[in-house]
Amino acid sequence: MEEFYSGFAQRARDLAERADPFTRRRLLDLAKRYDAKSKPGASARPLPPPRTTAPATHFSGPGEA
Repeated sequence: MEEFYSGFAQRARDLAERADPFTRRRLLDLAKRYDAKSKPGASARPLPPPRTTAPATHFSGPGEA
């Protein structure tokens, strides 16, 4: 699977060489995402940072204020 995504990344870079600036930027971003997928154990989307405080759990029921 790594070879599959790295091949797509290279194709996107090849197309970017002949593209207008807007399309070039988008193709290079796409190539970067394919490169991330081609590396074993690498996640394409980073995980959010852990919470430092507990979520608020105070809810008042009907008639409570």
